[in-house]
Amino acid sequence: MIKSRNLFLLLIIFIIFVGCKKKEERINEEKFAFGTYIKLSIYSNNEKQAKKIMNSAFDEIERIDTKYNSKTKGSLVDILNVKGKSTFDAEGLYLLKEVNKAYLMSNKKYDITMGPLMDAWGFSETAELRTTLPTPKELDKAALEVDYSNLKVEGNNIKFLKNGMELDTGSFLKGYAVEKAKELMMKEGVKSGFVSSISSIAAIGGKGDGSPWRIGIQNPDNPSDILGVVELKNQSMGVSGDYQTYVTIGGKRYHHIIDKETKYPVNDKRMVVVVNNNSLISDLYSTAFFLMPINKVMEIADRTQGLEVLIVDINNKIHLSKNFKFEKKQ
Repeated sequence: MIKSRNLFLLLIIFIIFVGCKKKEERINEEKFAFGTYIKLSIYSNNEKQAKKIMNSAFDEIERIDTKYNSKTKGSLVDILNVKGKSTFDAEGLYLLKEVNKAYLMSNKKYDITMGPLMDAWGFSETAELRTTLPTPKELDKAALEVDYSNLKVEGNNIKFLKNGMELDTGSFLKGYAVEKAKELMMKEGVKSGFVSSISSIAAIGGKGDGSPWRIGIQNPDNPSDILGVVELKNQSMGVSGDYQTYVTIGGKRYHHIIDKETKYPVNDKRMVVVVNNNSLISDLYSTAFFLMPINKVMEIADRTQGLEVLIVDINNKIHLSKNFKFEKKQ
């Protein structure tokens, strides 16, 4: 009898505990980094703890921005660009290793020494806004300083083999920062969360109710409208588009993803979306794939487990890898 009464009391306590448990709510924080606003979301019943975790995640994003961003004065990459040599740690060497994989995969089209050509088109922070097209002479001169194979790695020492070269981290570093913020949040016990920097996104689990995160994909013709929706659950997404950064010259738009062979913006695509489980890879590959033939991209995506790709070509036709789940707007 005593045993039964104890079990009954335990059941009552359990019911009270469950009934009093605070409902999880979505808690958001937003900060400026990498030239854009980065937003973090966590579903939690403890707002104070959630904000503490998000502050730590923002600290991690700031650490990466300060240490490796080519646009941050005094970063390891800035030192390399200014002095022609620098010393990288294991983390920096890992980033270069992943960049080199994309460089080789793209038949050397993806090249992060594109800075001089970007300058010639007016896309760098220090370049003047162009009102006329760069001349063939300007482009040829800039192209002489573009060649990732002239970056030499010896142990931890990095140096350029030619003067005038520079690395640009804009096509991958933000994705890496998003990935590291996601990893930190997961290590702190977050089961449902989200990291967004507009073009690079990471989802931890699904939303609070277990459903996938639904992400609107911008329409290249009208970025204020959506082309359709992608659902993410424990996945990352990277987006590169001709509408993101561009100059208008003579009434025509010229975007920032330059083909180093033609020295002009890529002219067969409007947008590339990459989904996989790592934000560095999705960010990195969205640019690398933009520079590659569409059929080659789809061939790689279809044979690589966990890699999904959407491409909008110059005629606004949508190309999907075989496993890409996309809900087109009606």
